[in-house]
Amino acid sequence: MAAPPPPLGPFEPRLVRARKRRARAGFADAAFLHLRVANDLADRLEAIPRPFPRALALGGCGLFSQLLQSRPELAARIGHLVEADVAGGAVVLDPECLPFGDHTFDLIVSPLTLHTVNDLPGALVQLRRALKPDGLLLAALFGGDTLRELRLSLLEAESEITGGAAMRVAPFADLQDVAGLLQRAGFALPAADRDVVTVRYGDPMRLLADLRGMGETAAFAERAPRSLSLRILSRAFDVY
Repeated sequence: MAAPPPPLGPFEPRLVRARKRRARAGFADAAFLHLRVANDLADRLEAIPRPFPRALALGGCGLFSQLLQSRPELAARIGHLVEADVAGGAVVLDPECLPFGDHTFDLIVSPLTLHTVNDLPGALVQLRRALKPDGLLLAALFGGDTLRELRLSLLEAESEITGGAAMRVAPFADLQDVAGLLQRAGFALPAADRDVVTVRYGDPMRLLADLRGMGETAAFAERAPRSLSLRILSRAFDVY
């Protein structure tokens, strides 16, 4: 049997799923950013006075449906809610290959999931097709400045010690890129905005622990030519 073709992008979907599945057991302890995003999306929905008979929650390990339990007025306007995630839930799926027909949902909510897809334009097109003509997509993903300090610290440390550096932190889309992709995907009245959240760590190891707990550690299709040694990590933490 022939081997599957390599992913056309930086991420290996099997590794993405593995990272998320590993994190599910302790996800609630590290998912403070995901919870913040889910609350923000719920706040935005509460300002829209219309019902959503069929809705899809894409990603978030069930956080959005749990959140609705504390917002009964919003929950009353959302009918059948499908929970879907790469790591588990009522439906396990790949965001780049949605198993839903056209015009299935009145609402799609996606908290911090789309930043790990290789074909973001294609995923957005599929989401638009899965929505009814007057449907609503509310999605959040990590932006271009996410983990900037960690990215630069690892780059400087590895370059200093080995004379070269591999990609250690995933690339993230900028706001302008996302706005353009929404237009290309055919969304009516697309809007994109930026929410800057600063999280400070006294110990970089706690940052790495939180990333692991969120299932957000690197899942690249192309392996780095060398592993991160303790020497490189120690130097990166000094820089950080």
